[in-house]
Amino acid sequence: MFLINHVRKWHVLSFLAVLSGFYPPLDTLTEARDPIPVVVTIPVLKDLTEQVGGPHVRVTSLLSGYENEHTYSPKPTDLVAVRKARLLLEIGMGLEVWVSSLVKNAGSQLLRVITTSQGVELIRDDADPHEGAHHEGESGNPHIWLDPENVAIMLHHITNALSEVNPSHAAEFQANQAAYLQRLGQLQKELSGRTQRLSDRRFIAHHPAWPYLAKRFSLDIVGTIHRQSGAEPSALHLQSLIEKMRRENIRVVVSEVQLSQRLPELLARETKARVVVLTTMPGGLPGTETYLDMLRHNVLQLADALETTS
Repeated sequence: MFLINHVRKWHVLSFLAVLSGFYPPLDTLTEARDPIPVVVTIPVLKDLTEQVGGPHVRVTSLLSGYENEHTYSPKPTDLVAVRKARLLLEIGMGLEVWVSSLVKNAGSQLLRVITTSQGVELIRDDADPHEGAHHEGESGNPHIWLDPENVAIMLHHITNALSEVNPSHAAEFQANQAAYLQRLGQLQKELSGRTQRLSDRRFIAHHPAWPYLAKRFSLDIVGTIHRQSGAEPSALHLQSLIEKMRRENIRVVVSEVQLSQRLPELLARETKARVVVLTTMPGGLPGTETYLDMLRHNVLQLADALETTS
């Protein structure tokens, strides 16, 4: 009796499958139920992935935003997360030099690595002959996400990757992307209007993280304290910056919450300049929990400092 019932059930299932034109694979049956496990290298990618994926993604960021992304050393828990992930999203360009060995050690056959900087117009650190090169990545400065137009490109890579892993929600991912790009465009227009009113756009940067933001919002980086990641500036270089600031009346030094404030404060004391502490990562400062919040905070704080010191 069991065998007869079993055969009958199999024929019914086969008939239904023929009507529908296919036998649904197991991963298609489960993909609509389970969030896609995604690992990202830095918090900005976590925010962007969650904006597109919504409840259909479960995102783990390897860095919290306070570590140095260039010299980060992965933990055992990172290896476990990568083994369970379907996607790993990185910036690329030498920013996360430790990713390749982490992926190799994880040994996952299902994992796809998505480099979100592909297609971005890069700024080369050697473009200014007066400044030294960023230590990481000869192809260009990796801090691409500080330009909102680059984020639009990054978002496209993220949306495509999620749609390929979970095609049943591709339309929803596309709609989320479109809505986010609209908000991003509105914010960029608002912030550009704010910086266009500035009479003095010059500042000294603590670390070469800001050229994309400066270019997009027509700001002017006239010197950098740490010209190479991980290398302390010489006394001669610091003295030349101090003399330049005094001679040209440069009144703003931009630092980052992730870095020591010792050298920016030294320059400020010597020149009566103002140090503005910004963040390159969402959540680095209060009120910067998302990328849009972070971008708004950084541009407005810098614009206010340039306006009040000019």
